[in-house]
Amino acid sequence: MEPTPAARALATEAVHAGRDDLAALGVHAAPLDLSTTYPSYDSRAEAARLDRFAATGELPDGPPVYGRLDNPTVARFEQALARLEGTEDAVAFASGMAALTAAVLVRVGDGLRHVVAVRPLYGCSDHLLDGGLLGTEVTWTDPAGIEEALRPDTGLVLVETPANPTLRELDLRAIAHSCGTVPLLADNTFATPVLQRPHESGARLVLHSATKYLGGHGDVLGGVVACDAEYARKLRQVRFETGGVLHPLAGYLLLRGLATLPVRVAAQSATAAELARRLAADPRVVRVHYPRLGGAMVAFEVAGDPHEVIAGVRLVTPAVSLGSVDSLIQHPGSISHRVVGEAGRSAGGISDRLLRMSVGLEDVEDLWRDLDAALSGRGRPTGSARETPERAYGPAAP
Repeated sequence: MEPTPAARALATEAVHAGRDDLAALGVHAAPLDLSTTYPSYDSRAEAARLDRFAATGELPDGPPVYGRLDNPTVARFEQALARLEGTEDAVAFASGMAALTAAVLVRVGDGLRHVVAVRPLYGCSDHLLDGGLLGTEVTWTDPAGIEEALRPDTGLVLVETPANPTLRELDLRAIAHSCGTVPLLADNTFATPVLQRPHESGARLVLHSATKYLGGHGDVLGGVVACDAEYARKLRQVRFETGGVLHPLAGYLLLRGLATLPVRVAAQSATAAELARRLAADPRVVRVHYPRLGGAMVAFEVAGDPHEVIAGVRLVTPAVSLGSVDSLIQHPGSISHRVVGEAGRSAGGISDRLLRMSVGLEDVEDLWRDLDAALSGRGRPTGSARETPERAYGPAAP
């Protein structure tokens, strides 16, 4: 007898979740459905199905109706991610920010506009909450102050661990206890379900920028919230009304990315741990941040000018984002967390000398040689071709 999904190891689930029916369908790769709409000759039945969705948020039985409501390829990715995170369901969106926005709007729709959050968060997450664009009010606090910060109109508690960009780790179980009945949303983008499953520690909502490790190749944008079935129904209603849907091709690529997620994270984490060890012993580095649970992200504060390090790398790509098979480095104070503002960065422990590196699948010695040269000022000279690159389709106009 084949093992049930509950008995499978995560590495096995990563390969087979969302694909269990393929053999019965007579195919080996998951189908890609690019349809935006679907035919139906029974408009009375369609009306009844849509009425049920409007009232309950449950997806209609039978064939899909419209691409903004549901898509079979995207549904496979959602089912697979829910299995990996150990939740009842998951709902995918066009980006991580679209996913976070929907999670907040569900509570706003319930009349609960207050959010409690712990810094640091991803810069745009911080900016969304602090700017009040969604009609919310945020109270920033530390983990010990969460319970005291709760109000009758608190709809969510939002944390990220390991946090972007300092890699600060939080005790999710203790935080979930402090939340009481208020849903805890944990951003699990950096850890992925390979390293931690926040739902098991009490988080009701688990957020991913799927653009990062879930996709894993720097070529797809997406976001997803893993959660219980009740919250998923509300998220789908928000997604339908606001239009932040994941494109089917992105769903296909993300499902494919999940298959290699465990091996990618393991290999990248091993290299990151070795780089963190070398950086910690290097006098040119003041401080290294690396999570106890591991992972492929390394943050470090340099004694010299961080901008010169960014300008000096050759193998590592100086770019925002993370989680790809190639290594990336960026200066959070200038890019990913610029929108937070100096006071917010300071409150989150984001030093102006902090660099954040996403470690890829390159050889560790090649990466270290590149970092060593950049830290020593022996990297790319000022005015090199890489500082003024030609466009991918030809030279820029004079």
